[in-house]
Amino acid sequence: AKLALREDAAACSARLSELMQTPSGDMFWMFPVTCISYLGRDQLTPEAKAAVREAWRRYFPLRGDTENHWVMYYTCIYLMAQLWPDEPGERWFNGKSSAELTAESQGWLLHWMDLTTTIGQGEYDCTHYLGEYAIPMLYLATWARDPAMRQRGRMMLDYILADFAVETLQGTYVGAHARTDDTTVLEKWNSLSSYFAWQLFGNCPPPAAYGGWGIFFAAVADHYELPEIIHRIAVDRAAPYTHTERKRTRHRWRHSDVRNAPVYKTTYVTADYALGSDQGGLLQPIQQHSWDLTWAVPDPRGVHNTIFSVQPYYGEEELMMYFTEMPDYMPASVTFQGKPTYISEGKLLGGSPYEQIFQHEDALVTLSEIPAGTNFEQVNGFFSKDLARLEEDASGWIFAQGGRAYIAYRPLAPYEWRPLEKGGKRLYSPHRQNGTILQAASAREFASWEDFKLTIRALPVTITREPRLQVKFMTLSGRRIECTYGEPPKLEGRVVDYAREWKLFAGPYLNAEVGSRTLTLTHGRLTRILDFNTLTITDAVAP
Repeated sequence: AKLALREDAAACSARLSELMQTPSGDMFWMFPVTCISYLGRDQLTPEAKAAVREAWRRYFPLRGDTENHWVMYYTCIYLMAQLWPDEPGERWFNGKSSAELTAESQGWLLHWMDLTTTIGQGEYDCTHYLGEYAIPMLYLATWARDPAMRQRGRMMLDYILADFAVETLQGTYVGAHARTDDTTVLEKWNSLSSYFAWQLFGNCPPPAAYGGWGIFFAAVADHYELPEIIHRIAVDRAAPYTHTERKRTRHRWRHSDVRNAPVYKTTYVTADYALGSDQGGLLQPIQQHSWDLTWAVPDPRGVHNTIFSVQPYYGEEELMMYFTEMPDYMPASVTFQGKPTYISEGKLLGGSPYEQIFQHEDALVTLSEIPAGTNFEQVNGFFSKDLARLEEDASGWIFAQGGRAYIAYRPLAPYEWRPLEKGGKRLYSPHRQNGTILQAASAREFASWEDFKLTIRALPVTITREPRLQVKFMTLSGRRIECTYGEPPKLEGRVVDYAREWKLFAGPYLNAEVGSRTLTLTHGRLTRILDFNTLTITDAVAP
């Protein structure tokens, strides 16, 4: 920050020389040091620069094993090889020359950009890791000397932020995420992604310490101007809309016939609430969040403005599918490495091979048929401490209100309530045939709370368990949903064909075909086209 403000260069140099004596943190070390090296090119002392150069020779940072790790790693390699060109392998930690490092890092970054713009991100829509993608792209857009790479960085930054903007409510990331954490899954605002909403959209408070990594964006942010169209997409909630996306799983090593299985997302956004989901299943390891409803609040700090359910699975199939280690110690290792609830019976985070989900606009159905002996044979539902109302009804519905959102929640099996340490309570339903029906609405759509309950009770619902668990439900909008476990869902009697119907992006604001490498942004009279085939950005304003 001092280098960005051009303050105390001598003190920065002295401290940097100290820090370079004991490097640690792998790609998380590379990242800030790359930023400091470029910000300090004309400020750091020769001694400080020499200390940085020596650290990159003798310290061997690991590349990591996730998509965000590799984006950071290869962006840093690309930029540091550019800073020190034409140097032989003995001057680098891994024995590769500057030219070899440039070719390797550029090759991987282009491969990642191509995957993202054809079949979607693997570590998609993460509440924290948004920063680990946005910040490297800002660095490329700012410091890459090659005009093509600089343009790619700028276009990918637009792409990532547009993808984020369309699935936010008052700056909070909503719906399904490839990765979130035990804090943010409850307090949805409390994440690094909210830093970007605060700085770029101006519609939420900044998280504590600006999310941690936010400072590395802020220090370079004056080199990027958010396109007006992305800002409008982020803040305009005048009319409800449905947005769908196609993403991909991260690489699968076992238990799968495909390396990157498709992920099909649906998000329904209104001014009062947003409901979002994926199709269920093991789409990501450990930190997957498959669905939730998030309601708007005046101030999100400390507020658990969300409701959802999860089939709390953990096991060898998930770990062996996505990690290359052997299974013997993996559950304990994962828990030790900062994922404390992974093997917990009360977990509220994670995917399950025994859960399938279907959403149409403001209604959602989840189904689970859990084999005997599974960890765990139950469904957990999260009910927030910040609900304005919570009523159990003799009809089988649980009625709740959060903010201006009316919520009808229907468990598919008997349950009991258990308290939660952070407030609120958990719906604990220990039955192997299980699931959830959720119907949301805005309070403004009904004359009263009683009117809402009366309307929900009148909706036709059929739940059958043989030969398979099945739900037939008429939504508030009069659409017939039919979900049978192990089969594709049906809407109005028609089988929903995800593979054929889901585009890379589809909705009023973002549209892209699978494989196209092109994203079209639309808002009112504004259009912006990001074409990675020609590396062009085209803006238009309709008359």
